[in-house]
Amino acid sequence: MHPKDLIEEKFRLNPFQKEGLKKLGLKNLQDLLFYLPSRYGDKAELKHIDEVKNGELAVVCGKVLSTKISKSFRGGVPMAEMVIEDDSGKIKAIWFHQPYMAKKVPEGKFAKLTGQIIIKKTGRSMVNPELEETGSAEIAHHGSLFAGNTIHQTPVYPETRGVSSLWLQHAIDKLLKNKIHESIEDIIPDTILTKYHLPSLQTALVWIHTPQKDSDAIAARKRFSFEEVFLIQLVKLKERKEYESNPSFKISTNEKEIKNFTERFGFKMTSAQTKATEQITNNFRESKPMTRLLEGDVGSGKTAVAATATYSIINTSPYGKDFGNLQVAYMAPTEILANQHFESFIKYFKHTGISVGLITGSGCKKFPSKTNAEKWTAISRSQLLKWVANGEIPILIGTHSLIQKTVKFKHLGLVIIDEQHRFGVDQRLRLAKKTSDFIEGKKLPVPHLLSMTATPIPRTLALTIYGDLDLTLLDEMPVGRKPIITNIVTPTQREDVYKKIKEEIKNSRQAYIICPRIDEPDPDKELALNTKSVKAEAKRLKKDVFQECEIEILHSKMTPKEKEKVMDRFSLGKINILVATSVVEVGVNVPNATLIIIEGGERFGLSQLHQLRGRVLRSNHQAYCYIFSESRTEKTWNRLRAIKTAKNGFELAEMDLSLRGFGELCGGKQWGISDIGMDAIKNIKMVEAARNEAKDIIDNDPEMKRYPELREKTKGKKLETHFE
Repeated sequence: MHPKDLIEEKFRLNPFQKEGLKKLGLKNLQDLLFYLPSRYGDKAELKHIDEVKNGELAVVCGKVLSTKISKSFRGGVPMAEMVIEDDSGKIKAIWFHQPYMAKKVPEGKFAKLTGQIIIKKTGRSMVNPELEETGSAEIAHHGSLFAGNTIHQTPVYPETRGVSSLWLQHAIDKLLKNKIHESIEDIIPDTILTKYHLPSLQTALVWIHTPQKDSDAIAARKRFSFEEVFLIQLVKLKERKEYESNPSFKISTNEKEIKNFTERFGFKMTSAQTKATEQITNNFRESKPMTRLLEGDVGSGKTAVAATATYSIINTSPYGKDFGNLQVAYMAPTEILANQHFESFIKYFKHTGISVGLITGSGCKKFPSKTNAEKWTAISRSQLLKWVANGEIPILIGTHSLIQKTVKFKHLGLVIIDEQHRFGVDQRLRLAKKTSDFIEGKKLPVPHLLSMTATPIPRTLALTIYGDLDLTLLDEMPVGRKPIITNIVTPTQREDVYKKIKEEIKNSRQAYIICPRIDEPDPDKELALNTKSVKAEAKRLKKDVFQECEIEILHSKMTPKEKEKVMDRFSLGKINILVATSVVEVGVNVPNATLIIIEGGERFGLSQLHQLRGRVLRSNHQAYCYIFSESRTEKTWNRLRAIKTAKNGFELAEMDLSLRGFGELCGGKQWGISDIGMDAIKNIKMVEAARNEAKDIIDNDPEMKRYPELREKTKGKKLETHFE
């Protein structure tokens, strides 16, 4: 056996197992060895069915008497049922949300169940146990993995249809016995392993799959956690080194001019905004390109900082010239947000005479209009692209349309990316590289890069996923902003909430009502999300509750023009209540909207709830957020209470990390980091250690010539960072 051998060549697999392994991304034996357990089960004792006790973890074996697929009485959850029997009695197994388990072992065959025993008047049962087909009950009892009646520290692996945790356990045990792990090279240098008391790869693989004691598993997880963050840091710091090796525009900002510019905002910048502006302008004075992440809570004023940075850039002449302007590209994830930024920048720059352009999939706009210096005008795409290419439009705002090949800048000095996490690394770099490489044999400067996010994340996670960016925090809200009054409510309190909406509308305010889905669920579809929909809820509210109010809907299936029309009407106060999906999550700015209801709060991640709540934090009026939840579980209510008690997004991020380790706000799936890698995110010392070691290697050996295994491992590696 060799680590690169295909699994299907060394194991006899049925079609379900082949499909399951493909779904898990496991192709060769090395993949299998690196498929790590998510947890460890307690000691499990093999018993006859009549010997089991209520609440204990046990293994029972017997003949399958019956199987069936049904739906639960409450909620209609699809489930599988199986009854097995040995010489001493019967036991029922139930699997919720896994109807396929009923077909895994046919009636008349023998099965082994591992799980927690439940004994009631109706009999013995197990819920969601591990299931394995065996040759016979006798073989199961006398010639199994459980010989000696107990196992210690049972590894439990993430499963999928066709591939059970028990199958994975057997397969990996076989590989370890054949010493496959001993022929895999350790990519972490010995000096680092020794320095941080980490086990070697060979030892760690044995300890994590077959730990003899708790400390073995802990040490192995620590090693793999460190390794994942270490590799991410290497990739990120190498990207940064490569980008900073380019020359950039050295910009001597005029502090007096910047002060005059910000004084026109109509509000006093917070000390956090002033500090952020200073950090950015200090970067502009250097010869290397800025790579900075501006992280600020909802409503903390990131757009004003971006406008100030833009003002500094466009007041600078292009490379080798003493006239004209450098250009700024500002990319937003949605057309609604791009249009909003376009309107905001018109207010910021209308006194300067500077042209501002907008490009989206729906069309193009330019400010000022030739016929009216106070208004924008719609223009053709070809005309806008011509003016951008010859430098006549210094500021171009847009969506993904900005990174199309047809969009060319003459002198791009700054790239601003709003809601950074919604764009991939490649998209960010494609926009940052929108300039010619050489003119007259000289390498042209690359633009400075300012990324922004309104999704506060823990410092450890930020240091990891944005390792190629300097961090700036806007941790202060504008003067006069009142904290949102947030309440987690049950359906029985619905009438009180509707009464509050009527009061707000009577006071000339507006409201959002957020639903998890657009249309009503298909009753014939299994696992359909049974919760409120935008279309049905808007009709019900208009008919039964708010007959005198103007109610409209907004969702992702509407055309951009339809969305823009609705948002314009809502912004102008012509709509009292906007019923929408989470399409309004990012950047929608209607200061007069002071109340938001979120239906099915348990269906949204913490980051979404926080962002949605931020829609009503746009003025100095008192704002209210009501989150309805159909769930009654303690886990859900603890999570939702974090939304209520956290003073700001940063505190919420830390609470989420401590509550659940890694969750909706910063879950591994959202960031492309494995569960074991997320273990490191809870430990700032480990993240900093991995970062320091990676920095030392990249500073002294950027091509990693002395570390061929590391170079190969990080070659072409990209970290996906998104919430979608």
